[in-house]
Amino acid sequence: MRLSLLSVAAFALGALPAGAQEAPLHLGDLFHHHAVVQRDAPVPVWGTATPGETVAVELAGETAEAATDAEGHWSVRLEALPAGGPHTLTARAGGATATAEDVLVGDVFLCTGQSNMQFTVGRSTFGPFVARGMGDEQVRMLTVPNVSSPEPLEAFADTVAWEVATPETVPGWSAACAFFARDLRAGPLADVPVGLITSAWGGSAIRAWTPASALEQLGGYEADVEALRLYTTDERRAQQAFGATWEDWWRDRTGVAAGAGPWQPATGADWDAAPAGLGDWTQWDGLAGYTGMIWFRTTVTLTAEQAAQGADLALGAIDEVDQTWLNGQVVANTFGYGTERTYTIPAELLQEGENVVVVNVLNTYAAGGMTGDHTLRALHLDDGTRIPLTDWQYRVARERTGPPPRAPWESVGGLATIHNAMVAPLRNIGLRGVLWYQGESDTERGDVYEGLLRALIGGWRAQFTSPTGDPIPALIVQLPNYGPWPTAPGPSGWAEVREAQRLATVGDPFAATVVTIDVGDPRDLHPTHKQPVGARLARAARHVIYGEDVAPSGPVPVRAERRGDAVVVSFDDVEDGLVAYGGLGPIGFELCGADAESCRYVEARAEGSEVRIPLDGEPAARVRYAWADSPIVTLFDGADLPVVPFELSVQPAGTD
Repeated sequence: MRLSLLSVAAFALGALPAGAQEAPLHLGDLFHHHAVVQRDAPVPVWGTATPGETVAVELAGETAEAATDAEGHWSVRLEALPAGGPHTLTARAGGATATAEDVLVGDVFLCTGQSNMQFTVGRSTFGPFVARGMGDEQVRMLTVPNVSSPEPLEAFADTVAWEVATPETVPGWSAACAFFARDLRAGPLADVPVGLITSAWGGSAIRAWTPASALEQLGGYEADVEALRLYTTDERRAQQAFGATWEDWWRDRTGVAAGAGPWQPATGADWDAAPAGLGDWTQWDGLAGYTGMIWFRTTVTLTAEQAAQGADLALGAIDEVDQTWLNGQVVANTFGYGTERTYTIPAELLQEGENVVVVNVLNTYAAGGMTGDHTLRALHLDDGTRIPLTDWQYRVARERTGPPPRAPWESVGGLATIHNAMVAPLRNIGLRGVLWYQGESDTERGDVYEGLLRALIGGWRAQFTSPTGDPIPALIVQLPNYGPWPTAPGPSGWAEVREAQRLATVGDPFAATVVTIDVGDPRDLHPTHKQPVGARLARAARHVIYGEDVAPSGPVPVRAERRGDAVVVSFDDVEDGLVAYGGLGPIGFELCGADAESCRYVEARAEGSEVRIPLDGEPAARVRYAWADSPIVTLFDGADLPVVPFELSVQPAGTD
């Protein structure tokens, strides 16, 4: 592909152009007007200047000096400061001065995740009205642009800027993050400035946010991390290696023999003529709402002279992931929501006569396919000849394969690629906590999510500086309800991720799960009720970060045991007893045997801080609650906080 991640990395790694000895003095990305730095923690400040110069930095009476390196980079570490401001941050070198005005010292939070963290105040329920009253010059937000990189960057690839909370700016802010700050300012941070850094990307998987070092330490990702490193030095070899992995996955899942596959030039006659122009496949007859994979195929005929030269293969815009072959040979794999694909084709992949182009397109949400302008699809030979790509065929991938492997360098589905460009440039700044709202893109990988979330939290704690010396607090928004209401017990990827999110925080005094199972929307992946999310995040912070004697979220299960003719589930963090709305008892409880298919709905009664489930004569090895993509929940406590969805093993009475 002509626009590779390598060009982004080369730009943002900070390599100075010829004439770097003339480089002007600059403060780094984070240190501009209206910035907020963490109170009670050392303050790192960095930037660029002429190589060999000494840079003197001052903020609120604290000073430090550093010499620039051979590339003109410098960094200093100022002593910790109390909450306050506004201050002026000043850097001086060689007679030049760089300043950042209106700098505050307070508590800084990183708000990160996918689209529901990006979701803005202006789009939220009553958001435009509420924003009018959210002006607060003590609250600022910096939003990181969506960029990925195969290797860690020292600076953001695009310009970033701090904004002060005003009725005009707040509608464009992350709603969960902004409402969180608003509620803290009404409580423990009434006299403390708040800085919010929103780094979020819709559709992103957790592994794209996890540092490569944390993935290697977790285990099982070593080969993918090595492939990512290969991509930074030899993109073509990396694409070929990943293509072989993709082919092996397809054969394993479908039983296709070695040497065969839909990407091969001779694949039989089971292809249908595609609609003219292709476009969004959800608009085709019979494919409304279809998500999954579709194969596309066309041919182009070349003379011997034409086949002897290189070319560019222009496929136009594709949504969302393509794996492309030419004459049965891997070309490339690229992710992008409707982004253009143009691949460089070496002459050795072309042949005299018929050349077969095959494109597998994966789409996981809404519109999908080869959606771009059909007139842009062509093979561009090096001699300037343009050969249109027309007469496409297609076949729907009806095989039950599960999700395909994702390329390690992919932006939202890769390994560490978003971390490298959107978190690594924050370096070791001080943070008071991290807010994480993600999981929708991992509901088919719930079995590995807990380990990845623990690795991600460990990565934050290794990178950022805590003002207390304790681990950086992590506030995890549990997935809300989304999808059809259940009519019978069954498997649920959403429930698996929720359970992984719960388990990742159990026993960690510096982490909390924020339950949102009652404020989602079964018909909308992006629920608009974000004020309760912000309020519950603030409540969790009051407990975990500020030490208030409040439950961090709501009732949590601590034990399920047999007592006589019943299974009894005990809960902690219950305020004023459990309450079952709309009936004699809560709904959504299940008893299960050892087998996956043995779960069944059961009656239950709430009694104080316990739920009693009468045994029904069937095996009862496990108890589950709200185990569905979009469960109906009626069990709360007296503070109107929902019980967290869970699965527990049933213990014999009187055992630990």
